[in-house]
Amino acid sequence: MAVRLVVTLKTKKGKGGDFAKAFGKLIPGVLKEPGCEQYALFQNTQDADTLVMIERWKSQAALDKHMAAMQAKGALPGMDAITGKPTMERYEV
Repeated sequence: MAVRLVVTLKTKKGKGGDFAKAFGKLIPGVLKEPGCEQYALFQNTQDADTLVMIERWKSQAALDKHMAAMQAKGALPGMDAITGKPTMERYEV
């Protein structure tokens, strides 16, 4: 069963665009990972410091491999701009 993630991130004031640019560089590589069906970043049009990642993975196993790879990379580009803890909603599709 496919897994959909909706991750909401809040950046420090005025840092939304910087985060989107830095983190956006990871997207092409993630899209090539086995089981990745969608990995997209959206910036809120009414609050540029709020961003949402929309992800779709073919299976929980594919998502687990992705999460392990992201953790192994350590600090990801732009993450120093994030304030608070991102919220993550998980849906089965």
